[in-house]
Amino acid sequence: MKSKIIDDLTWRYATKKFDPKKKVSKKDLDELLEVLRLSPSSYGLQPWKFLVITDKKIREKLRPRARGQAQVTDASHLIVLCARTDIDGKYIRKYIESIIKVRGVTRKSLKAYEDRMNAVMKSKSHEEREEWASRQVCIALGMLMAACAQKRIDCCPMEGFERGKFDEILELEKSGLKSVVLCPIGYRGADDFAKNKKVRFDKGDVFGFI
Repeated sequence: MKSKIIDDLTWRYATKKFDPKKKVSKKDLDELLEVLRLSPSSYGLQPWKFLVITDKKIREKLRPRARGQAQVTDASHLIVLCARTDIDGKYIRKYIESIIKVRGVTRKSLKAYEDRMNAVMKSKSHEEREEWASRQVCIALGMLMAACAQKRIDCCPMEGFERGKFDEILELEKSGLKSVVLCPIGYRGADDFAKNKKVRFDKGDVFGFI
């Protein structure tokens, strides 16, 4: 018998055709957004922001910049997962202050941790910091997809879009953000290919034990 999580992930697939009439409830959306907020990241720095796009006009404007893919407009919600481009001393200081507030510890006790994060970020070029932040965003995407499967909410991770144009339309640069990946969420349409069996390589091709 399959475990619950294996059953959920077997059910999940990248939905191409959403039913535009079916909407994700506020309760379910709030839970999915909390999953994103709780996602793990290196140092716990959370170098991201997640934009939930519901405005029809904006989504119609974005669709041509995503190869015309219908998921952008037809899904219940379009989530644009963004990486921060402003991971600097000020941002790290804000994170440290959050730790102090939540855990009730002293700033002195966190000095070595703060110094280490600053040293690591300063050792990277701006492009390297953006690449690092983008990888963290992909961790959050995985958490979101697993949570959607658990709740039987369909989703579709999408990298096939013009990031520069999305950033321009959503005015991300002025907020210190850049788009990394899209994840429309909602419910599969009756004409989608949901009945197709999932295809994966055999375990022997995927795993190695040393």
